[in-house]
Amino acid sequence: MKTILVTGGTGFLGSNLCRRLISEGNRVICVDNNYTGTLENVKDIASHPNFTFIQHDITNPLSVDKQIDQIYNLACPASPPAYQGKHAIETTKTCVLGALNMLELAKKNKATILQASTSEVYGEPLVHPQPESYRGNVNPIGIRACYDEGKRCAESLFFDYHRHEGVDIKIIRIFNTYGPGMDPKDGRVVSNFICQALKGEDITIYGTGEQTRSFCYVDDLIEAMIRMMNSEKGFTGPVNTGNPGEFTMKELAEKVLALIGSSSKVIFCDLPKDDPTQRRPDISLAQEKLGWHPSVPLDEGLVKTIFYFRKKLGI
Repeated sequence: MKTILVTGGTGFLGSNLCRRLISEGNRVICVDNNYTGTLENVKDIASHPNFTFIQHDITNPLSVDKQIDQIYNLACPASPPAYQGKHAIETTKTCVLGALNMLELAKKNKATILQASTSEVYGEPLVHPQPESYRGNVNPIGIRACYDEGKRCAESLFFDYHRHEGVDIKIIRIFNTYGPGMDPKDGRVVSNFICQALKGEDITIYGTGEQTRSFCYVDDLIEAMIRMMNSEKGFTGPVNTGNPGEFTMKELAEKVLALIGSSSKVIFCDLPKDDPTQRRPDISLAQEKLGWHPSVPLDEGLVKTIFYFRKKLGI
């Protein structure tokens, strides 16, 4: 039995990961300050004897009285309204100071630590699809920089701790992920479209609707995380984790409306500053090193996610 610490454990990805790790017989220490996460997300495992919750902000050092085998560092606001608004500074602090504190904890425990990085490190890509070797095209002073550059800095810290302190690191770059556990108000496109359609509100598409994203169902992403954490020693990544299926925003809106049977109208708004127009992962490395490829088609994942939001919203 492993003792595994998950930061950001009450968030969308973190709660799904905690649930999976508990089901596999591990001891899980869930750490979160509940800024964007909520205890509601882990209520089904809260009383499990192998589950412990610690309310803590990882921008401050963390001391744990148990020997830790693995650390998944997921803590960071991933909601655009959160990190593009008044919490921009907290986002950078979580990315950078949080990474430092978790790396120190990993060093002390001789634990393997996985960093949940992001496709946002590629910025507005000039290479398509994006391989891990692409160094990105990020605006370092834009409204998204706190998240984009924060994650880039975290990757740098992880590799320096690996090179100079001998810490066993793993890095994944997560592309758009969706599924049960999402916050209805998190501002991401899948949750926006589904909630608007369920409520009969206008579907808001930013820009022309021709910009693309690749959508990975949460169960597939969690599988990739766990495979990466338990990959051969010395394999650090970074590894792209996402679904290479590429859809325009118009196509996503049409799918959501059809699956819900909604009569919502589609309206177009100005594209936010620095919003990428293309995003699709090259997952060749994940296939080669992890034997991983997403298995849930978009329509199937959307049906499950719509069911979750119907229940969440009481519709």
